[in-house]
Amino acid sequence: MSRSAPFTLGLDFGTTNSVVAQAREGVSSLVQLDTPHGPEAAFRSALCFWEDEGTRGGIASEGGPWAIAEYLEFPEGSRFLQSFKSVAASPNFEHATIFERRHRFEDLGRLFLGKMAARAGGALDSAARIVVGRPVEYAGHRPDDALARQRYDLMFGALGEVHYVYEPLGAAFSYASRTTDPVTILVADFGGGTSDFSVVRIAAPGAAQRCTPLGHAGVGVAGDRFDARIIDHLVMPLLGKGGSYRSFDKVLEIPRGYFADFADWSRLALMRNRRTLAELEKLRRSALDPDAIGRMIAVIEEELGFRLYEAVGQVKRDLSAAETAHFHFAGAGLAIEADVTRGEFESWIAPDIARIEAAVDRALTMAAVEPSAIDRIFLTGGSSLTPRIRRLFTERFGEERIASGGELTSIAHGLALIAEQGDLAAWAA
Repeated sequence: MSRSAPFTLGLDFGTTNSVVAQAREGVSSLVQLDTPHGPEAAFRSALCFWEDEGTRGGIASEGGPWAIAEYLEFPEGSRFLQSFKSVAASPNFEHATIFERRHRFEDLGRLFLGKMAARAGGALDSAARIVVGRPVEYAGHRPDDALARQRYDLMFGALGEVHYVYEPLGAAFSYASRTTDPVTILVADFGGGTSDFSVVRIAAPGAAQRCTPLGHAGVGVAGDRFDARIIDHLVMPLLGKGGSYRSFDKVLEIPRGYFADFADWSRLALMRNRRTLAELEKLRRSALDPDAIGRMIAVIEEELGFRLYEAVGQVKRDLSAAETAHFHFAGAGLAIEADVTRGEFESWIAPDIARIEAAVDRALTMAAVEPSAIDRIFLTGGSSLTPRIRRLFTERFGEERIASGGELTSIAHGLALIAEQGDLAAWAA
């Protein structure tokens, strides 16, 4: 790659991991970021805060895998945030209160980008053009695209000339760079927060326009929702879900909102605030099973969200490789040991799979393409490794049409190539 030509940048800001790629003269390469374990392409989309009198303002922070390392060293004194991309389009999210300080989405985003840039060896500096991926449909209930765009502009604006492109289009460009055959592909991108689909026609090398987007669709359901299903079935029964409390002379069901927040990685850490903990303590005193609510309070106060996330992620990965897996979580008075079958897990996520399949149908309809006209299905994103996800496509399109690879990196790789295109109008979202 010639060092004299200007380079472009592709940035995949993901719910779980973020990846950066540079392109120069038609060649895209992943940026290796410094981590405690050596250079890696994927950088965990996470932040950790802790009180430090020697730091300006008294609050220190770290991002990515460094945030995880800081959290593991002193979990109870930390505030660990992950999956915060999930609230980008949420009008209900105004700010996160961390050590009594308010942080808007764009504050968290800029802080995270700064931490990632500091570990990128200057790769995020001085790019001629930057293309940032965005979901086809943002996560959350009734996501507000305009609000997400406003927040993204505030988050990424300082980087330079920034354009936004649907994330599966990045994966399509990455796939096109590895094939010489003219094909029509369905890109299926499964991340932590969203599942996104693009139908793209790829021409043979040398064509005036190598890739032509035909249609897109998405749904705010992906890996984090699968995690929530596991928590709902294995953890929540021990934290009071479905239980009752006394209010004067009535016995009422415990409000479900607390459990919805607890099962959402973007909101769990934010429950550690004085108001929520005071509400839970009041609920504990009136609950018919006060110990269950006490366990929920303890998990929140002891900042055990990441450890719970790791336990859920491990059983999900194990179920991708075997028909049975063992779930184990201990802490805050909880000790959960349970064997889970792949069949049970797939029954839990069945409603989510139905919504994902409906989004595939919408993408094909928008593209005016019959399933038989799809030459390849390119599966990407970490959640594409879930067997039920892959089976959705093999049953419908046939195993011979399935392609995969670069599950965590293909989007950034392709976004950098898109950034080299002369006119981004055909790609900009």
